[in-house]
Amino acid sequence: MSNQLRILIIGAHPDDCEFTAAGTAALWANRGDQVCFVSVSNGDAGHHEMGGGRLAQRRHAEALAAAAIIGIEYVILDNHDGEILPSLTMRNQLIDLIRTYQPDLILSPRPNDYHPDHRYTAQLIQDAAYMVTVPNVRASVPNLMYNPVIAYVSDTFQKPTPFAPDVVVAIDTTVEAKVDMLACHVSQVYEWLPWNGGYLTDVPAEASARRMWLRNHLDQRLQRDAHTYRHKLITSYGVVHGATIKYAEAFEGCEYGSPLDADAIARLFPFVK
Repeated sequence: MSNQLRILIIGAHPDDCEFTAAGTAALWANRGDQVCFVSVSNGDAGHHEMGGGRLAQRRHAEALAAAAIIGIEYVILDNHDGEILPSLTMRNQLIDLIRTYQPDLILSPRPNDYHPDHRYTAQLIQDAAYMVTVPNVRASVPNLMYNPVIAYVSDTFQKPTPFAPDVVVAIDTTVEAKVDMLACHVSQVYEWLPWNGGYLTDVPAEASARRMWLRNHLDQRLQRDAHTYRHKLITSYGVVHGATIKYAEAFEGCEYGSPLDADAIARLFPFVK
């Protein structure tokens, strides 16, 4: 298709992209756009009972299963979980990745976040942004002739500045696909996160009951952006539709990339209307 988009969604760990942008990713995928999730780490520390190569392999398989739900790509870089740093080596990894994929839009965490891997992933994306256009940086991979649009995924952190979305996307039609993708990350949503959060005993032992539990457990979080940014939904979707949207994902333009202005929103988020 002539207007096919190329979307690169980058997180620090396998499952980060699913939590923040899977609903919108499914909308792009449904249009026939090219979507790729990237995890900057291999996730080899994110568990309370296993780790290292065995966990990395398990999380890689979970990520591929999640990607298959909506038919997208998933790239996992072989960096240790908990050890992402804004180093030249990792910056060059992202420069090469971005140049190779040639995205129209990159989604990124914000640089203020509780997890250092998230913070440094954001910084690495910012550090790579302009450099992807410089021919003599990483000269073995052809430079881009443009700086992609970069947008932050939403969060609830208030300092030093709260999240301020430029676009809010209704995902009522894809929220179940988002939950299905998250459910593929068994090691995380049914094991590690409940253990780390102190609610492991709430998780059903029976596999058949787990998906329903996960759906109910996530419901408030899934509704958060729609409730918080209702005014933006009404502006974009109209009073009647905007008032009834239950699930949404929000994104804020990052000034390190090309502007996420009205024209860019219309081009990159064509389903917001």
